[in-house]
Amino acid sequence: MLDSFRSVKDIILKEPGLSGLKTDIINSETILKFTEVFPELEQIVKPIKIENKTLFLKVENSVWRSELNLQNKSLIEKLNSHFNEERIKAIRFL
Repeated sequence: MLDSFRSVKDIILKEPGLSGLKTDIINSETILKFTEVFPELEQIVKPIKIENKTLFLKVENSVWRSELNLQNKSLIEKLNSHFNEERIKAIRFL
């Protein structure tokens, strides 16, 4: 019998067999909160997916894609600082 109860969050974050689930949850949270971090980009950019710490963004047009590509490093830094951990290493534009 277990000596103490553990929360679902604690189990997901600490059990090595659930690391894939943890990664999926973190990626989903990052995508869902993208417009919270960048409300000014809500009409221009749509986060699509995250693979291997690379965020894929669908951009409205090529002009915005070029502008955001110039701001690539600052976008990554702002996202990572919002979550207090390195969630994104690169951004690719679609």
